[in-house]
Amino acid sequence: MEHKKGILLETGTNELEIVEFEIGHNKFGINVIKVKEIINPVPITFVPQVHKNVEGIIELRGEILPVVDVAKALDFPPSENPKDNKFIVAEFNKQKIVFHVHDVTQIHRISWSQIEKPSEMYQGLENQIIGVVKMKGEMLLLLDFEKIVVEINPDSGISVQQVRKLGYRERSNKKIIVVEDSPLLRKLLSTTLTEAGFENIEFFENGQEALFFIEKSAESVKDITEIIQMVVTDIEMPLMDGHHLTKRIKGSKELSKLPVIIFSSLITDDLRHKGQVVGANAQVSKPEIGELIQLIDEHIL
Repeated sequence: MEHKKGILLETGTNELEIVEFEIGHNKFGINVIKVKEIINPVPITFVPQVHKNVEGIIELRGEILPVVDVAKALDFPPSENPKDNKFIVAEFNKQKIVFHVHDVTQIHRISWSQIEKPSEMYQGLENQIIGVVKMKGEMLLLLDFEKIVVEINPDSGISVQQVRKLGYRERSNKKIIVVEDSPLLRKLLSTTLTEAGFENIEFFENGQEALFFIEKSAESVKDITEIIQMVVTDIEMPLMDGHHLTKRIKGSKELSKLPVIIFSSLITDDLRHKGQVVGANAQVSKPEIGELIQLIDEHIL
């Protein structure tokens, strides 16, 4: 079964499509924008001494791709019905990965405003859940696939070493708004941006909170860039996504001068046009923190 992106959403509407899949009796979701295709399982070649969550590798139309056992990554038992299993071929963070799931059921179109942030009681820095969607009396959990991959390959995450190569820089007079829903990534971005000399940083967990703050700030000045010099935003966030946030900023007479950089795992050659449509000044794929900092410099110095 090959997944075709037949229902393409207009960019900036604050909507997304979710592929619903199952692990055991639990329902999970992945943003359809990450999904290249969904296929029936094919033979896996075992690779010795790899991470415990990696089953091995497969060849798909000439490409060698790793296969991640999502059940094992979540500490779930193996599938009770292997014949129903599916491979989700995904692309993000400039890499293609196959996720082995127990079944794929349907695609939902929803608004980011329907996605609730996980409670701190069951989220924390180490949790794999980035959002909860209530669907017809059931709960669908959105998984942090980037975190699953970083746990397997830590080098694929944001690195402070990239920033240290830039040397000492004085940027403390520049105010940056960073919009990122992942607690782990907020912590990493705080460390790396501070290392790069940017000490005046305000963090928000979603576009709605950030937009409210920016609009309130604009009421006290004639030019918003006098008090805020840059917005760096993720795309996938509960309540309001980064594309919609960018569209709202760039569509506002009072805010349109504010530079916006989209920093997301979804920045690929195929999807870059989505950020251009909503007016982003620049787009950088995670985890390229060095490139992000150089672009911030270009736009605010």
